[in-house]
Amino acid sequence: MVTALTASILFTGTANAEDHSAADKAQPKLVVAISVDQFSADLFSEYRSSFTGGLKRLANGVVFPAGYQSHAATETCPGHSTIMTGVHSGRAGIIANNWIDLSIKRDDKTVYCAEDERIDGTSFGDITAATQGDYVASVWHLLVPTLGDRLKKVSPESRNVAVAGKDRAALMMGGHDVDEIYWWKGKGFSTLQGRKISPSVASLNETIAAKIDKARPAFAIPAQCVAHSARIMHGEDKSVGDYAFQRPDGAASIYRGSPDFDGSVITAATVLLNDLKLGQGKATDVISIGLSATDYIGHAFGTEGLEMCIQMGELDRSLGEFFTILDSKNIDYVVMLTADHGGLDLPERMSLQGVPTAQRIDPKLNANAIGETVAEALNIASDKPLLYADGPFGDYYISRDLSEKQRAQVKDSAMALLAAHAQVEAVLDHDDLATIEVPRGSPEMWTLPQRARASFHPDRSGDFIVLLRKGVTPIASTARGYVATHGSPWDYDRRVPILFWRDGIQHFEQPLSVMTVDIAPTLSALIGVDIPTDETDGQCLDIDGGPANSCK
Repeated sequence: MVTALTASILFTGTANAEDHSAADKAQPKLVVAISVDQFSADLFSEYRSSFTGGLKRLANGVVFPAGYQSHAATETCPGHSTIMTGVHSGRAGIIANNWIDLSIKRDDKTVYCAEDERIDGTSFGDITAATQGDYVASVWHLLVPTLGDRLKKVSPESRNVAVAGKDRAALMMGGHDVDEIYWWKGKGFSTLQGRKISPSVASLNETIAAKIDKARPAFAIPAQCVAHSARIMHGEDKSVGDYAFQRPDGAASIYRGSPDFDGSVITAATVLLNDLKLGQGKATDVISIGLSATDYIGHAFGTEGLEMCIQMGELDRSLGEFFTILDSKNIDYVVMLTADHGGLDLPERMSLQGVPTAQRIDPKLNANAIGETVAEALNIASDKPLLYADGPFGDYYISRDLSEKQRAQVKDSAMALLAAHAQVEAVLDHDDLATIEVPRGSPEMWTLPQRARASFHPDRSGDFIVLLRKGVTPIASTARGYVATHGSPWDYDRRVPILFWRDGIQHFEQPLSVMTVDIAPTLSALIGVDIPTDETDGQCLDIDGGPANSCK
């Protein structure tokens, strides 16, 4: 078993040490693993005093306020790949949301982390578009098992269930062996190709479809949110900061970017809870829940405006209602809540708040522009790009149509050109990263190469990796509706809360840093599933404490 990091958490209400030990050893019947997309440690700290519902309950449980998605590629897919596997995203094979594979036969060389590009006729397309791309959702890129996968091997009668607002959240947390799995697509929940949607989920889809296009009045503005209501201009004539999620008729396309979206995912989780009678059988069950609205709202409106303030209150309320439903089942359940990454507010608001580093990225800082400059400097004539990348930062790939000598020249020239750019903090060579040991110890102390190493995979990562400076928002224009984002190696994107709650646990707060890779070893020890030490990058956190340490 993995080693223990003791948090000295005590159960209450035990008459003596013998009773206490018995309580500690009891395995919960249901594990509820929740990821709130883009729920940074900063957001948790900022709004913690205002929580009255589910987040208040969790904040009164076992709290690790300095949790870390320790890797550099702080995006949705890599972050979710760490939570239920106990390994860094590079080891999991999930280096980013998207990467480039120049060897695949299709014209579209961009690979989405949760697709199976081996299927003929598919392409990644534009996942932000209404069609969400023409791809087949799949978990095959995930190279390691999840907690649910491991549980099913030792306890086949256990159920492993996942539901989320994004397919990559459901798939990366659920894993390869799932009994039921659903994610939002279009105007309802979808599932794996070849599987049928259950009658109860189909009925829920009909209910959602009947109301999603209808007008919705604005949310009431809570007292604590009034001070957050201030219009911030961005672009030529657009603004954020004072919107309360009112929707006109026919505005289903903006449903995901509202608190109602998380409500639908929680309702779907409740449907699955009831249908499968999770936690009510002889074996322990697992349900993974991915709540995505905070991420969509953070992208569309930033992290510090009225919109996010309303979302935090609604998230707290929705989780409270869900926990009340769980309470009514009279089952022994444990809840873990964390996030896949943090986020950064839009630079226009940060600039008004006096943040000198806040800026949008130079539109010329991209693979095409850099590649053209390099081609001209090296006198390389080509009708295809020299460099490929999914965005201005992260993994860059060099064309395979070049000779080895040309590839080396392009690599040296491009890396030097990028490293000299005022908005670039570091450019890291693939070969150098491959020689670095996977980092251990306190993640806040890791160097940038160590952070990049944690999300590096030798067969999938780029020929070099570009890391931007603090405060640089890698969105040049807000024309597509996104004003803010994440993905950096900096702590505002890496730090997330890690919260545990179970009936009878006494509140404890551990201020020292831990990592999301510690979650799976912690939960596995609680439910009696062995994860060999060499198969995890994390360690067990003792959330029970007392004579019967939960990590033993």
